[in-house]
Amino acid sequence: MEKKNLAEKAMTEGKGILRLAPTWVPRSFCRPGKRIKLHPDDYFILGKRGGIDERWFSSTTWAENGADTPEDEGLSYVVVDEEGKEKLLLRDAVDELGAEVIGETLWNKYHRWAMFSKFFDNAGPLPHHIHHRDEHAGRIGEAGKPEMYFFPSQLNNHGGEFPFTFFGFNPETTKEEVLKALKNFPKGDNNILGLSMAYKLQLDTGFDVPPGVMHAPGSLCTYEPQFASDVYAMYQSVLLNGQIVETDLLWKNCPKEEVGNYEYLLDVIDWEKNIDPNFHKKHFMKPVPVRPVEDMITDGYLEEWICYKSSAVCAKRLTILPGRNVTIKDAAPYGLICLEGHGTFGKWQIESPALIHYGELTHDEYFVTEDAAKAGVKITNPSSTDPIVILKHFSENPELKIQ
Repeated sequence: MEKKNLAEKAMTEGKGILRLAPTWVPRSFCRPGKRIKLHPDDYFILGKRGGIDERWFSSTTWAENGADTPEDEGLSYVVVDEEGKEKLLLRDAVDELGAEVIGETLWNKYHRWAMFSKFFDNAGPLPHHIHHRDEHAGRIGEAGKPEMYFFPSQLNNHGGEFPFTFFGFNPETTKEEVLKALKNFPKGDNNILGLSMAYKLQLDTGFDVPPGVMHAPGSLCTYEPQFASDVYAMYQSVLLNGQIVETDLLWKNCPKEEVGNYEYLLDVIDWEKNIDPNFHKKHFMKPVPVRPVEDMITDGYLEEWICYKSSAVCAKRLTILPGRNVTIKDAAPYGLICLEGHGTFGKWQIESPALIHYGELTHDEYFVTEDAAKAGVKITNPSSTDPIVILKHFSENPELKIQ
């Protein structure tokens, strides 16, 4: 069946809600924290390509993992029939149906679904690294990458080896000190973390991380809504546990003509944001109710903004109380992942599985088209004890007023 016909069939069958298959992504430089419900036998099923420590959601973005990367790595598939024999990429569904999936505003602005989210699940900390701004990413034909973090309690029964994240640099840090650390990358531990400060991570809170900001993520399992780009460069040479970072990652997504130019690496850094003494005040996020809590509880649910300090992407947490039926409307299309509970979501089952084998289908991830979001999705929670908890990721949402 042609892609357009498959996309139309999926839209009809789901009444504007598309069922998505799990998308697992390995990283050669990471060690799985084993908190994202993948079966323990399967975290290293991809062998030398690395352990699986990420699951991507609502993704039309290719995960760039080197020369051996499959052409569909990181891309979400729409499941058309119950068994998954008929499927197509979400990217193809958007390409074929355009505004019918993502609405006129986003289609006219981007001509694509311009975000994805993920669970990042690493056993230890990541290197101090950076995502490029538009001006630098554009030199290699890519877009800059704003992203945000949220640390769900449902996925963090343990904190991993180092649940602290470094952001930016100490306010008194000089460019000369950072340049020296970058030049020392090939010589051993360049000690760039000595120029930064760590923040203790708190469950059910998060951070806004604009492009150009240095960050060394800690070991909590993290929900990460972000713009549709996979650009980055690693500026730390040796990790806390002695793991060595390959030099080619220092120059990742660097224009060929700039490789070897440490001044260019320095220029990638948004200096004022990195030395801002008010970084925590400006970028830390606690959940904010979308309307008065008492009114929502009376109506059978609680909905909160959890990622809200970026104009490019945002996210909500929706909790359906036990035994309640609700209809939830949104002003924009969104993807979702179910963290807890079971019930119905529109015409679909929705449930959070305890364990998933690599390649298995689930009923925990969906994409809600703009028309379906605006019309409202009926959600039923049949449990007398367990809430349904859903995380919803948006490209842009006109209802977002908090910055």
